[in-house]
Amino acid sequence: MLPSTLASFEANKEIQIFREYLRIPSVLPNVNYTECVAFLKRQAASINLAVDVVYPAKQTKPVVIMKWLGSQPELPSILLNSHMDVVPVFREKWTQDPFGAHLDSEGRIFARGSQDMKCVGTQYLAAIRALKANGYRPKRTVYLSYVPDEEIGGVDGMKAFVKCEYFQKMNVGFSMDEGVGSTNDTISLFYGERTLWHLTFRSNGTAGHGSLLLNNTAGVKLHYVINKMMEFRATQLNRLNETKTYSIGDVTTVNLTGLSGGVQSNVIPPVFEANFDIRLATTVNVEAFEEKLRRWCTEAGGDIELIFTQKNPHIKPTKLDESNPFWVAYKAVLDKLDLKVMPLVCPGATDSRFIRELGIPAIGFSPIINTPILLHDHDEYLRADNYLEGIKIFEKLISSVANV
Repeated sequence: MLPSTLASFEANKEIQIFREYLRIPSVLPNVNYTECVAFLKRQAASINLAVDVVYPAKQTKPVVIMKWLGSQPELPSILLNSHMDVVPVFREKWTQDPFGAHLDSEGRIFARGSQDMKCVGTQYLAAIRALKANGYRPKRTVYLSYVPDEEIGGVDGMKAFVKCEYFQKMNVGFSMDEGVGSTNDTISLFYGERTLWHLTFRSNGTAGHGSLLLNNTAGVKLHYVINKMMEFRATQLNRLNETKTYSIGDVTTVNLTGLSGGVQSNVIPPVFEANFDIRLATTVNVEAFEEKLRRWCTEAGGDIELIFTQKNPHIKPTKLDESNPFWVAYKAVLDKLDLKVMPLVCPGATDSRFIRELGIPAIGFSPIINTPILLHDHDEYLRADNYLEGIKIFEKLISSVANV
């Protein structure tokens, strides 16, 4: 990269703001959000946005909300959401300081959160700064929310926030949130999420000496259930491999994540447990699937407890058709900019699920192209030119959906 280009990135105001945010170590599990809140308050003041800080769950879990008043504030508003927290790092695996926001000679900005998702949080701000400088005023009020704890389920963040009176008064009609980067020029756009279940099969059975062949042992019964789960898993893998248009978000994933039980080799224990991570496809009837699990427990011999440690409800995906005027406006921008976009069901989980659960349409989109997908990985980075181009994209998207 030419020295002059690198120098221009170093001097760019928006790059400086982005790097300042990245240097705040808002890393889980024990995040002190004080520095993030102070940073965001300064940013709100710099572009004359009203700002509030609310605590829907705990005093250590702030939600920062900025408000850009629309010319028709009675209309349902637009929400631009992002999360302040980032996942832990293994510093010995990084070639750069994970909270140094180092800009290298190739124009890459290295930091935890550079892709997931502090980039989007400050791109929103930069886009609004540019829109206001150009004299644009939205028809609908635009809110920016910066929430805690997304990376650990959002229980004290967005999940609590959408239930509080402050959120209800915002009258949100459409929400934007994070997507994921792309290794080519086609960007993923999330319009839905699978249903997350974490569950344990606790098999109770006959105990005794290891030299015997006892009936109804916990191990034999649990073996039956595990086999059924793995057979079902194989059907989903076949669907994924045989249907070329499918991505991982279009099938149900089943993974055995833990086994426990037993005291020593010659003792048949009375209890064995197996833990599973299940992500149900949006097309799955969740009640029928649970009935299937319970039937397998009965077929195995009974006395198997089904314990849910997480049991999220089925949430309808956001419609990407003419019935959704926000999508029509959103897509018009994508088409005008000639952006290649792939609508997908998110394979993991984001805060958008709590928004969609209320019946509010939500789209996840991070304008990152031709970049290794490094969220949660070592040496996470985002190119400066990609970051600045993303600001221009958000300018168009925000102004379009805010005028629906």
